[in-house]
Amino acid sequence: MSEESTADAGETDPDVPARVAVTGTPGTGKSTATALLEGEYDVIHLNDLIKGDDGLWSERDADRDTLVADLDAVREHLGDWRGVLDSHLAHRFDVDRVVVLRCHPETVEARLRERGESDATAEENAESEALDVILSEAVAEHGVENVYEVDTTDLDPAAVAAEIRAAIEGEREPSAGTVDFMDYI
Repeated sequence: MSEESTADAGETDPDVPARVAVTGTPGTGKSTATALLEGEYDVIHLNDLIKGDDGLWSERDADRDTLVADLDAVREHLGDWRGVLDSHLAHRFDVDRVVVLRCHPETVEARLRERGESDATAEENAESEALDVILSEAVAEHGVENVYEVDTTDLDPAAVAAEIRAAIEGEREPSAGTVDFMDYI
């Protein structure tokens, strides 16, 4: 895969990956932080894309009040995309680098409840965060050498965006497995 810059200007920089996933459990700060990067990189907010196009989801999960994404349809829709892909599903796509945002499960649970999610959804996502579900999937799919873990618990959105930028620009080393929330369980 090409290693050209993801920057809007399109300059070639072999150290900047063409495709970066910013993923994590819902409530870890992905969309808020990646919105701050939109002037520097082409950012695709995948969940908004899926919600806005009936052809990118296959069914509605009534228990969770969510759409079930049709990942094959999403891949086809994205085509030969470049930039930063933001979603709890982003690590399921062909990318050069994966930034996994992590957040203490109690904070995830509180944020999701503040958004109006059900208690069951908030608790399920908090448990998933404690069990490293998305981190484990990202490492299995892309290898530990391509995964950058960021604990967002005590960071403001600008600091999270700076950590994502550092991972994209190669200013930090891969770091999968550095965050541990097992105390929540």
